[in-house]
Amino acid sequence: MRRRLHRAALAGLAACLPAAAAGPQSPILLWPQGAPGALGDRPEDRPTLTPYLPKPARATGAAIVVCPGGGYGALAPHEGHDYALWLNRQGIAAFVLKYRLGSHGYRHPAMLQDAARAVRLVRHRAAEWHVDPHRIGIMGSSAGGHLASTLLTHFDDGDPQAADPIDRESSRPDLGILCYAVITMGEHTHAGSRRNLLGPDPSPGLIRELSNERQVTSRTPPCFLWHTWEDPVVDVENTLDFACALRRAGVPFALHIYPKGGHGIGLGDKPPFAHPHPWVAELRRWLALQGWAAPVE
Repeated sequence: MRRRLHRAALAGLAACLPAAAAGPQSPILLWPQGAPGALGDRPEDRPTLTPYLPKPARATGAAIVVCPGGGYGALAPHEGHDYALWLNRQGIAAFVLKYRLGSHGYRHPAMLQDAARAVRLVRHRAAEWHVDPHRIGIMGSSAGGHLASTLLTHFDDGDPQAADPIDRESSRPDLGILCYAVITMGEHTHAGSRRNLLGPDPSPGLIRELSNERQVTSRTPPCFLWHTWEDPVVDVENTLDFACALRRAGVPFALHIYPKGGHGIGLGDKPPFAHPHPWVAELRRWLALQGWAAPVE
């Protein structure tokens, strides 16, 4: 009942708002006074979140934080900006995360802190962005998929006593979308991602903690997973093992493995996304089943 009322309110609001083209707004600092553990005050020391809001007439009230890939050493624009534009076309608000990187001297837990803060921030400002605080997901590709899967398995419910009201919010995403994701820090890991995230000689305990197929519980949110069998960079076992862990924990998921395709495919297309990779249509159907996607235009 509450969700139906919320959607009705959003629809009424959309009718009162002017139509607006989807596109990025100005980036928002996650910590205006400085991120925890910041190594300086350079742009790379200041994690940000860039909102992309859908046209009000199509907005469903759902939102997704997007974590681009890049081996924890860079951020791939086509796995951030392009995803956000596509999500907007589905009526979903997107928030592209610029998280701290190993190539700039950072190690775990800085990246997880950034992802958790991003979800908390969207939840805290949900009314301002006209999104439902109970429908905030996370999406990531490659190493960005590792970061997304880390938050999917390492979230917390917020600190009700925190002085910062954003820290009182839960960091638990309501669903996850993992695209050819690095999942494990073990046998089938991507060596460059592990080195950038954990350093050259991580302890066995740290490797286990950040091997997210080992951290799935019944509270892990529902997930959409896809990979290609012949991916030469990130072994398909990453996605298969995570799917098996979700199954054992009783967490619903959709899994798509394609026989052909390299790494870093993204949507397989550019705006207006007339001929995307087949996974894109499957994701749209899955999001529609969750009640997150707007009707087909």
